[in-house]
Amino acid sequence: MQHFKKLFFLLVLPLFAFTVAHKFYVSVTNVNFSEKDQAVQITSRIFIDDFNRLLMARYDVDAELDTEKESELADEYIEKYLRSKFVVSINGKPIQYNYIGKKYDADVMICFIEVADINLTELKSIAIENEVLTDLFDDQQNVVHINVNDKKKSFVLLKSRTKGMLNL
Repeated sequence: MQHFKKLFFLLVLPLFAFTVAHKFYVSVTNVNFSEKDQAVQITSRIFIDDFNRLLMARYDVDAELDTEKESELADEYIEKYLRSKFVVSINGKPIQYNYIGKKYDADVMICFIEVADINLTELKSIAIENEVLTDLFDDQQNVVHINVNDKKKSFVLLKSRTKGMLNL
């Protein structure tokens, strides 16, 4: 019987290690055109714990997002990172955007970005290049939904495919 127990632990127990659910690494970005504001408005939902890990790994900043001890530099580093990994192109040309800020909702950080002074009649295409968190997590998926002038397109961006476009 003793031999059976040892065999059980050696053969069967390791199998249980593979039954633990693997965490998903995902962000969701919505891109919309506001006629009222004549602007492309973007919201990106990213898990707080993933972004905390990213800020520590990339900038050695313990941001402690969504806590009473949140770093005063958090917004500066969030914007710096987004500018290096999130690109908006209008009519085939990368365009400068405004990082408006962030808010928290449960375990998610919602980042707000805006591209101002966009004339809808001159808007022919909008492309999003989203490499957010792909430098930390190989299996990161960045879901993007674009909704402009009643045209919609959704795509999943990966480390190997970081860009998606909507032609109008």
